Amino acid sequence: MKIKDGFILREVAGSYIVVAVGSAVKTFNGVINLNQTGAFLWELLQKGAEKEDLVKALLEEYEVDEQTASKDVDVFIEKLEQANLIK
Repeated sequence: MKIKDGFILREVAGSYIVVAVGSAVKTFNGVINLNQTGAFLWELLQKGAEKEDLVKALLEEYEVDEQTASKDVDVFIEKLEQANLIK
């Protein structure tokens, strides 16, 4: 899985936002707000991480059990798919 080209993550005043750039602006209007965990997962997806990689990274980075991490990753990926942001 990978974030589609044309989307960048920026930290602004302690908040994480994703904006479309270039030709992606034609198909995506708006801004996506992410929390710190969402930004962490986004950066991994930019490198082509798969679900298993994301769950493992959450387990290593945060104090969370595997079931919760897996469920949270599923929800995050589903939202990105609904917004047509990953390939």
